[in-house]
Amino acid sequence: MTVRESSASGTAGAAAAGPAAAPGAAEVERGLEQHRVELTGYCYRMLGSAFEAEDAVQETLVRAWRGADRFEGRSSLRSWLYRIATNVCLDSLNAGKRRARPMDLSPASRADAVLPDPTSEGMWVEPAPDGRVVPEGGDPADVVVSRESVRLAFVAALQLLPPRQRAVLILREVLAWKAAETAELLGTSVPSVNSALQRARATLAEAGASTEAGARGAGLDEQHEALLERYVDAFERYDLKALTTLLHEDAVLNMPPFPIWVQGHDDIREFMGTVGAGCAGSRLVPVAASGLPGFAQYRPTPEGVFRAFSLQVIETSDGRITTMTSYHDADRLFPLFGLPLELPGDSRG
Repeated sequence: MTVRESSASGTAGAAAAGPAAAPGAAEVERGLEQHRVELTGYCYRMLGSAFEAEDAVQETLVRAWRGADRFEGRSSLRSWLYRIATNVCLDSLNAGKRRARPMDLSPASRADAVLPDPTSEGMWVEPAPDGRVVPEGGDPADVVVSRESVRLAFVAALQLLPPRQRAVLILREVLAWKAAETAELLGTSVPSVNSALQRARATLAEAGASTEAGARGAGLDEQHEALLERYVDAFERYDLKALTTLLHEDAVLNMPPFPIWVQGHDDIREFMGTVGAGCAGSRLVPVAASGLPGFAQYRPTPEGVFRAFSLQVIETSDGRITTMTSYHDADRLFPLFGLPLELPGDSRG
């Protein structure tokens, strides 16, 4: 949906401002779409949800279109859009809600624990398609930082921060804004921005999260690709012994929106062999989710087709898998990633 289509009343308002406003409005509309992906990435880091981020960006673009005749050019169009997006996100976060990961809310469960009822999807940090939150082109180093800073662990750590500290840290550490630019955007002082940044860094350090989002690099080297190929092979054959050899000893399996997670080789293998036994014979289709490799999992059905079941996001370190996050909300997530809800029976991952 374009900005013009979503804001008929905004179009009327801009037209009413007279001929002098028309060139400014046209420039704003072109700029809005040009900055959509980076704005969505910003709002995703702020809100922890791809769905909420897209809603926030659409609201940002509508507000900007409606106010195009009042944009006086004292700042760049990009800065103006970020100011609007920040206000939209802060308004949303004023309700005090915070998204998290199951590991943030409870201790690990035993493999024989009863699977609890699913909770509201509004509780959890959700994945985002890379193409919607990571701008392509430009400086390769900037692309690396963008991809690293939308990873699930980093986005979850950001949710620990109060909203304004969150905005300061993203603007300063991820987007490399100057302190003076950040202060102007937030309507505060440079000392206030620097103080908020120090407190945000301290909170993330205490949580074990790095503020140097791009430090690890983002490319998939041959070893990493081979690890993922072995994972797909083991999972599709449902060879749990082979799959376990790919995991760190303290690897984690979690399954939003179920508020449960298991850790370690033995519990993961037992859980997947009992509660997860129905996943045998699944097909995996690769996706890029939140700066990480992932897979759309399709489970076989008695009718001979494969039905969308979960979206897996895989985190790795030192040549082993550290976290498997399996999002059991296929009906919402698969369309977001442009994935069909069903595959024919002769499909291969």
